[in-house]
Amino acid sequence: MEEQKKLYIGNLDYSVTEDSLREMMQEKGIEAKEVKIISDKYSGRSKGFGFAEFETEEQAQAAIDALNEQDFNGRKMTVNKARKMQPRKDNFGGGGGRGGSSGGFRGGRY
Repeated sequence: MEEQKKLYIGNLDYSVTEDSLREMMQEKGIEAKEVKIISDKYSGRSKGFGFAEFETEEQAQAAIDALNEQDFNGRKMTVNKARKMQPRKDNFGGGGGRGGSSGGFRGGRY
């Protein structure tokens, strides 16, 4: 089985940047190979979570132990092993904002 060296870091304040997250980790003696904050592709605003990758599984586990449930910028972080992204169940993308309708088709036969 492949080593799990990538961590999910959630419940981040929207103002947290990759640099500020990396700096906080370094202050705690944690050296990540890569840090990535996920942002909305349209607005560019942080989605409040990110990922960190480490050289070894031991470093990743040490980061979980040191960071999970710790306060950072007024919020308790959630830190655990990242899971592979699951495919979406549909391609509908949510509501359409048109009086409760999700688009042009309103049911019935056509």
